[in-house]
Amino acid sequence: MSIVQKTEDFVNQLFKDNLSLDYTYHNFNHTLNVVKSARLLLDAENCSADETEIALLAAWFHDTGYTKGCEKHEELSIEIATTFLKEQHYDASKIELISQLIRKTELHQEPQTKLEKIIRDADWAHFGNPDYFKYCNLLRFEFGTTRKMKFTDLEWSYENQKFFQDSHQFYTDYAKENWQPIKEKNAEQLQKNITVLEQKKQDKKSTKSLLNKKKLDKIDVPERGIDTMFRVTLNNHTKLSQIADSKANILLSVNAIIISIALSTLIPKLDSARNAHLVIPTFIMLFFSVISIIFAILSTRPKVSTGSFTRKDIDERKVNLLFFGNFYKMPLEEYTWAMKELMKDKDYLYESMIKDLYYLGLVLNRKYKLLRITYTIFMIGILISVAAFVIAFKNL
Repeated sequence: MSIVQKTEDFVNQLFKDNLSLDYTYHNFNHTLNVVKSARLLLDAENCSADETEIALLAAWFHDTGYTKGCEKHEELSIEIATTFLKEQHYDASKIELISQLIRKTELHQEPQTKLEKIIRDADWAHFGNPDYFKYCNLLRFEFGTTRKMKFTDLEWSYENQKFFQDSHQFYTDYAKENWQPIKEKNAEQLQKNITVLEQKKQDKKSTKSLLNKKKLDKIDVPERGIDTMFRVTLNNHTKLSQIADSKANILLSVNAIIISIALSTLIPKLDSARNAHLVIPTFIMLFFSVISIIFAILSTRPKVSTGSFTRKDIDERKVNLLFFGNFYKMPLEEYTWAMKELMKDKDYLYESMIKDLYYLGLVLNRKYKLLRITYTIFMIGILISVAAFVIAFKNL
């Protein structure tokens, strides 16, 4: 296994085990996108194999420091990268280059070398992505939960515009040619959003807007204790689901190895008359392995609902808007209207949150029930298989 593949596995497990769910932007998905962008830029710049390996390792490690906190995360990322690469007996001079590349992802650092420009552009590639505003909202939510930085829609738009104009630029030729035009379109859309939001702000000075504001002020804000309860419970449910998926993955891997060994080692020898006594034990072992795999897959197989609703459903409180399976087919306008209706009704909001937790609990119950069956089948299968082999050899 190459050092890049080992690093990918390490970073994936590190984020899964140690990264808080509050990091909605700086997580494994962001790191994966940075690596993909880095590969694209490295190919475009005709980089050597060594340069490619160093840049990809830096891309995988550049945000691992968030597992220890957001303050000075670049230096924390360097510490994690250095420790891991030394354990892999990686070249010390290359580790130093990787550390320098990670430092250049910091906002106020100015990249100088080709690889520094590549890693910088890869880290900020979302500015030239058509889905920029989706990533932008993930970052806004992360700032709110991890740094307690709250922004109104207009304030957040101003912050982004300032970053577009004063802080960000692309450095590589490929990024300038392919991503800069998309960035400019995003900047134009951002300006349009600001114009709309500024107009809304002016409209709020009218009497009608003041009356609407008073009406909204009457909405009860959930108490902190209730908010904490839902947050902690949802977090626990999510972690339990991840644990269940990991257990299922272990069973899938183990049984796949058993089947592979049986197919490559035992079954080819069954044609010989001398090995006839191994036929029944081998097929018993394969049978239980296949059944275990089937139940492990069933425990992780997702179930998605219709993904749509009607306004009548909202009026009758039949839809839980907090679960993606109930709205993923709906237009943004309809979903926005429905969410506003939800936020206006405290009882409906609490009811939706309770339903969300309840159905998550049902999913967890199904997963763990199937996992228990799978482990039982696997255990019984191992015992019976071993017994069958012992009996077969005794009867020789």
